[in-house]
Amino acid sequence: MSQHPSLKSASRIKVKRNVLKRFERVDILRDHGKWKEGDRGMGLPKTKSEE
Repeated sequence: MSQHPSLKSASRIKVKRNVLKRFERVDILRDHGKWKEGDRGMGLPKTKSEE
């Protein structure tokens, strides 16, 4: 009997997420040079996920 696809382990599931956490958005902005230390974490511009 095979296992249902929704029950696979989390490490094997590689899905592109549409929503990023705030720290992930800050990391992307920092990589693109649009974030300076001391900037506020509220009201961040939209970013695309890089996965």
